[in-house]
Amino acid sequence: MRIKNSIIKTENLEFSYASMEDTEPTQVIKDLSLTIERGTFVAVLGHNGSGKTTLAKHFNAILLPSGGRVFVEDMDTANDDLLIEIRRRVGMVFQNPDNQIVATIVEEDVAFAPENLGYPSEEIRRRVDEALKIVGMYEYRKHAPHLLSGGQKQRIAIAGVLAMKPKCIVFDEPTAMLDPMGRERIIEIMRDLRDNHGVTVILITHHMDEAINADRLIVMSDGEILMDGAPRDVFRDIDTLRNTGLDIPETALLLHELRDDGFDLPLDVLSVEECADAIFAAFA
Repeated sequence: MRIKNSIIKTENLEFSYASMEDTEPTQVIKDLSLTIERGTFVAVLGHNGSGKTTLAKHFNAILLPSGGRVFVEDMDTANDDLLIEIRRRVGMVFQNPDNQIVATIVEEDVAFAPENLGYPSEEIRRRVDEALKIVGMYEYRKHAPHLLSGGQKQRIAIAGVLAMKPKCIVFDEPTAMLDPMGRERIIEIMRDLRDNHGVTVILITHHMDEAINADRLIVMSDGEILMDGAPRDVFRDIDTLRNTGLDIPETALLLHELRDDGFDLPLDVLSVEECADAIFAAFA
């Protein structure tokens, strides 16, 4: 049954990678069912090998299920005839922006996808300018991408996806190669896409501080969903997260340790400002 306002749905999804000859395939996703609601910001967490990136690649048919099904707005990703429509709706931004940049001029790179989809020149111009303005790179439209910083390149890669006007963007470890300022700018863009442009954002990340910004956290372990809920609820369960091999947000860890020392502090506070206010109130 389709859940109202859902954009992506998996039903009993399974996926295995082919192994060497005469050995069994390696199962990476195990009987996984979930629904992503449109307009939400969802972070998918997990240690290396947990299956999170493999799951993400099913959302726009880069990978196809070994078992079960994946739907994008009720379109089965296994249907070859629907591939273009599925990828119009769900775009992907990867860890290394150099792997997505194909042109020698920024605006030409952003125009690449809509040109290949056959849009008229006026529409392409409008889409390119709008996408570059959203990511704060309009003034660099005539620049050479290879001369930009890593964070700027990533913003160009995002603009290239935005020019296709997807309803959902999957960010696969997009800040892994960036400095703290670059990371923060990319997270700001994700929040803006959700809040002001109605784009569904799915973030695959190792950085717990980035996951704080999400509406929902999905924690994966060994190809299955271990935890699923609001950040404030998930980060309360520090022991489970530690046993999964994940780091803990510094704010949640500090409050947890202070509670162990006997201080009456909440465990569902995540931002630095909220953490400071809670500690101040406890000691006032």
